Amino acid sequence: MTAPGTPPAGDPAGDPAGPLLIACALGIERLALRAGARGGAPGSVTVLRTGMGPRNAERALARALGDAAEGPGRRAGEPPPAGVVAAGFCAGLAPGMHPGDVVVADETRGPRGVTPCTAPETLAEALARAVPDRTVHTGPLTASDHVVRGQERAELAATGAIAVDMESAATLHGALRAGVRPVAAVRVVVDAPEHELVRIGTVRGGISAFRVLRALMPAFYEWRRSLPLPRR
Repeated sequence: MTAPGTPPAGDPAGDPAGPLLIACALGIERLALRAGARGGAPGSVTVLRTGMGPRNAERALARALGDAAEGPGRRAGEPPPAGVVAAGFCAGLAPGMHPGDVVVADETRGPRGVTPCTAPETLAEALARAVPDRTVHTGPLTASDHVVRGQERAELAATGAIAVDMESAATLHGALRAGVRPVAAVRVVVDAPEHELVRIGTVRGGISAFRVLRALMPAFYEWRRSLPLPRR
């Protein structure tokens, strides 16, 4: 989704950092992110709904980015590779978390291994400015292929992970499989140890989380612009 009148990525009048792809699973997440993207920023931003689950996420990223590697060997004049952010809702694992808290992954953990995230401290600082009334947590974000509750939540917390969702690890794996690029995962807590929802796939009781997710887009732009340009 590129704002009307916005120069294309790579245009000197646009954002030299290049395009940004925000991947989410649910329609309600896309609605929040697209609302936050209105008014725009230099360069282009695409909000991609992948569908629920790790397989859908990885396949959607492969389709959106293609399989051609991108990196230091780019041709002169070719725009930088798209930065990818996995965004949406999550279940918090750490005691004291509340719906509406923000989780910034320093790494994602999944069946395919661990993926380090790009400049998580910079992103966390930008998010704290975007939503100053919310708590921003930084730490490992782990993967599950189902809704996590009770004892399983405690077992995942014991590994050091601070939150869990279904798509972030697969999204970042798919993004890097398609080429070298900056990647990040940012999630808004809708379900926490002391605040369990009946269904994590809904936003019942989580209207505040929707509003927080909508407010995060400026921080994503700031993070993308802060990163060094890849070598040509």
